[in-house]
Amino acid sequence: MHVLDASAFIDDYTTDEAVATVPAVREELTDDSSGYRFDALEGAGMQLHVPGEGPLAQVERAARSTGDFTELSDTDVRLLAAAFELGATLVTDDYAMQNVADELDVATESISQDGIDEQRSWDYQCQGCGRVYDSHRERCEVCGADLERKNPS
Repeated sequence: MHVLDASAFIDDYTTDEAVATVPAVREELTDDSSGYRFDALEGAGMQLHVPGEGPLAQVERAARSTGDFTELSDTDVRLLAAAFELGATLVTDDYAMQNVADELDVATESISQDGIDEQRSWDYQCQGCGRVYDSHRERCEVCGADLERKNPS
């Protein structure tokens, strides 16, 4: 089974595998052609899956672990949880989603972009004093300045 992100509908992705997505993806499709593709696949039997609270919590933990949580939308988290819960391949061009999927041992397939080469964990650096944190915070605990996500390597 393949779980489809909005990019699959936008880029006219096709597969012979069974497909699923989450209902919120339909709201992300703002142009007529991708919306029609969503509706056609739904009419042809695409599963609309609502993931449970357990898989959602596991995705959140994994995303916090990799440092990608702030980069994911609610829809992204739900798609990851659906792929995790269904044991499916996640079809997306989103690198943050691919990174979290790798942390969860969820297979991914990219559409029009190259997929990730390696999993990354992110640090957060203060834009004021330069202090580095290994998890996301709204502001630096030392000087109160904004933090910026950065690759520690």
